[in-house]
Amino acid sequence: MPTEVALLESRTLRGEQMGRVDVLDKVKSLVMLPDGIHVRTEDVARYFEVSTETVKKVTQRHRAEVEENGLVVLRGSDLRLFQRDMLSLWGREGQESYPQAATQLTLYTRRTVLNIALLLRDSDIARCVRTYLLDAEESLRTQYASLDHRVTRIESCLTGVGSALQELGPVLVRMSERLDSLDRKVEMTHQVVGAMSLRLTDVQQDVGRLDGRMDAFAGQLKDLRRRNGQRGQR
Repeated sequence: MPTEVALLESRTLRGEQMGRVDVLDKVKSLVMLPDGIHVRTEDVARYFEVSTETVKKVTQRHRAEVEENGLVVLRGSDLRLFQRDMLSLWGREGQESYPQAATQLTLYTRRTVLNIALLLRDSDIARCVRTYLLDAEESLRTQYASLDHRVTRIESCLTGVGSALQELGPVLVRMSERLDSLDRKVEMTHQVVGAMSLRLTDVQQDVGRLDGRMDAFAGQLKDLRRRNGQRGQR
């Protein structure tokens, strides 16, 4: 984990933090120009509670780095166009006028202000920004470490599950074979039951025919008795 001194000394480490512009407002409110994008040198000095000369010296000493992170200097037509736009926006907010620079205007973005915070040594606000960044990074590293530990535990569990599945494989094969055998037996039973059902149907038909013959025999026996009775009366 980088230290505060390392941030002050290493441009590479500072570059890794340039996406964390959210920390500025978490430490102190940064008042932007009406466009919501830029601040002037005096606004940066007011934010860090230092003189404008201190901000200018830091900016000049690390000119290439701060320009890479959004610092611009407007002159001529670019300055006039920007002033006109700011006057228009400022008027909408009920302000009477917008402070204008005579020949040039240095503008900082949030990214540039964060860059200054990582360069400015004699400012309690800048120190708070650096501390916040380092604490947040340490918290993030702790969360990553915890997540890595949890992932490692899951991987170890999955290894055990894999071994168990390998051992379970032959058992499942044997169970599958037994189920196939049981299916064949059930199919054979169905066939036997079907044959028995057909045999029972035939028996039922035979019983029906036998009942018809018994009824005919009973009728013949009844006629024979009736004739014998008539002969006896004669």
